[in-house]
Amino acid sequence: MKFDQLDLTKNKSKTRAGRGISAGRGKTAGRGTKGQNSRTGKKLSAGFEGGQNPLMQRIPKLKGFKSKRAKAQVVYTDNLKLVDAKVIDNFTLTEFGLISSPYHSVKIITRGPVEKAFTVKVQSASKSAEELIKKASGNFESVPVPQREASEKPTV
Repeated sequence: MKFDQLDLTKNKSKTRAGRGISAGRGKTAGRGTKGQNSRTGKKLSAGFEGGQNPLMQRIPKLKGFKSKRAKAQVVYTDNLKLVDAKVIDNFTLTEFGLISSPYHSVKIITRGPVEKAFTVKVQSASKSAEELIKKASGNFESVPVPQREASEKPTV
């Protein structure tokens, strides 16, 4: 290509906005009249919705922020005197009304003394509760949560 064959007509000058009414795009410079988008300066943040609560704040948060695991049912050491058994487990605690279901984890927590000697077989206990049980010549064993028995489905 030679210099005299260059097509220079394509480089048309662009209109310069905001240079007076006679310049073609004067006064409001194509931005309309008033309002947020007609202003210069910092534009709005990515999620801004005109003062409405933004979408990323309205929707529920992702998994992992709330624990789905059921909390352990608490039994206090002063309630153990209500149980008339040598071996205390989830089923005996349910039988005496200290917990609602034998198929949930149970934790023994210190509140009051332990007078009787028990063999406690539950999922967990605080260190001070273990010491109280052993001090009363009892024994503590950590066992897994009992599982429900699978019910047999009737064959058709």
